[in-house]
Amino acid sequence: LGDNLEAVCVDGMDPVLGALGSLEHGSLAVFDMSSQAGASGDKGETLLGKVTSQWPLDSLLSGVYVAEDLQAALALRGSLAAHESVITRDGVWLGSGWLRVARDADERAGVLHREQELKELSESIAMLEEQAETVQQRMEEGRQRQKELEEERETIQADLNEANRRHTEQKSQLSAKQARQEQLANRRERLQGEAEEIRQQLLETEQQMESSRTTLHSALERMEELAKQRDELTARREVLRDTLEQVRQQARQDRDAAQELTVRLQTVRTELDSTKQGLERMNQQLSQMAERREELKMALAEGDEPIKLKVAEMEELLEKRMEVEKRLNEARRQVGDIEHAMRELENERHKAEQEAQNIRNALEQQRMAWQELKVRRQTLQERVSEAGFEIDKLLQELPEQADLSQWESQLDTVTQRIQRLGPINLAAIEEYEQQSERKKYLDAQNEDLMESLETLENAIRKIDRETRTRFKETFDLVNKGLQDKFPRLFGGGHAYLELTGDDLLDTGVTVMARPPGKRNSTIHLLSGGEKALTAVALVFSIFELNPSPFCMLDEVDAPLDEANVGRFCKLVEEMSESVQFIFITHNKATMELATTLTGVTMHEAGVSRIVAVDVDEAVELAAV
Repeated sequence: LGDNLEAVCVDGMDPVLGALGSLEHGSLAVFDMSSQAGASGDKGETLLGKVTSQWPLDSLLSGVYVAEDLQAALALRGSLAAHESVITRDGVWLGSGWLRVARDADERAGVLHREQELKELSESIAMLEEQAETVQQRMEEGRQRQKELEEERETIQADLNEANRRHTEQKSQLSAKQARQEQLANRRERLQGEAEEIRQQLLETEQQMESSRTTLHSALERMEELAKQRDELTARREVLRDTLEQVRQQARQDRDAAQELTVRLQTVRTELDSTKQGLERMNQQLSQMAERREELKMALAEGDEPIKLKVAEMEELLEKRMEVEKRLNEARRQVGDIEHAMRELENERHKAEQEAQNIRNALEQQRMAWQELKVRRQTLQERVSEAGFEIDKLLQELPEQADLSQWESQLDTVTQRIQRLGPINLAAIEEYEQQSERKKYLDAQNEDLMESLETLENAIRKIDRETRTRFKETFDLVNKGLQDKFPRLFGGGHAYLELTGDDLLDTGVTVMARPPGKRNSTIHLLSGGEKALTAVALVFSIFELNPSPFCMLDEVDAPLDEANVGRFCKLVEEMSESVQFIFITHNKATMELATTLTGVTMHEAGVSRIVAVDVDEAVELAAV
């Protein structure tokens, strides 16, 4: 009666029925205060006729009629008794004086509906179980097929790797042969170019020989003319030599005369100096005589006789003085004549020396010309000899119609061509010999380098071949160890290593890990713990291949759960028979695996110390 006690009392049901269409949530109970029980009659099918049950439901459903819609229910409403009611398919339940409708309740939450859903779900479960069995069987077949395909793929991969290795070796050999072929081709082209250059040089040499023959004929004629000129110059040289000898004798005579004049001049100068000294002495004497005269004048007063004596003595001295002056003038005149003669002789000597120098220069030029002709003659003879000819035979073979002007014009042409070529390098032969020796040395060095290069290439190919073999063996062993340890650490699944390239020398390695229940395409999709276990499996596989005395693990078990920690500890315990493990951990299960514990504790603030515990001794102490 809960809904009935909360019912709304109205006078007439029509206004309420008009508002039922807008009711979407909540429940509503309405009592019509003006309704009366209608007469009994045929009201249609009851709800009891719609329900089948193992027990009687008359007390619950006998007075409840059913209607398809609200209009039909309203039509029956007037004929309902006090204990009768009618319910529509939409859930509107009404009596003779009341109405009840619920919109927010789950119309499918009833027991009957749940029973029906349970039956449907049971049938679906059975069907799904059959499908699951079929799918499981197909999965088993697929796994078996996948395993077979993976084995086949590994076999094919091994064959492919072997084929790649053989292909790489063949490719290396082909590259070496191609390089050798290119070297031979380049050498052949170089030899062909050198042969062509030699042919060109031969043609140029033949042309030069022809021009040299022409030059030789002209040179021979020129030699004859030069021989005549040489004879003439030789005769002239003899004449000039005689003249030079005469000039030299005259020069020696002039030199002797000049030397004699120099001696005489020196003598005259000496006499002049003596005369000057005599004059000085005479001047001194005059001064003395003047003093004496004064004395005599003073003595006149004493007597005339001494004066007469002094006058006579003075006259004698004056005469002597006049003679000395005459002799002095004569000496001066002779000195002037001597100096004039010396100047004339000096001029003559200069002229003679200048003429001798001119003659000497002309003679030196003639000698240089003769030496040049001699050198040219020797050069021509040497060139004729080097060309493999003899002068006598060439003179005999010289044509009678030889034209000197034509040969001179040809010689000028050749000379101009030679001048265009530049100055002649007289050291070219020595340089050619030096460069030839250097070329032989460089050729020997090149052959040595080529042999070394070939040896090095063979060593590289051998190293590459051995590297590929060892890498493939190591890769297979590590891959086998990873395939063995990964399921043990994960409790299932599989993992393997895969090469990223065909060449084993520069290929990369990809880790393919698939834990149980996952279908990962790459290792980057794994969680942190799964990545850690995968890395542990790979590291332990490498350790098993090449064991190390020590292995340090820094909080490897940090991202692992308890089950994975147990499998990790079990694998570490097995590996500890050949490798000593030092691991840093905060996990108690991992600590129980250790035989020695070392920790850091801090009893006082800022003061830490290391505490080491031997687990076996601790157990013995605990047992005691």
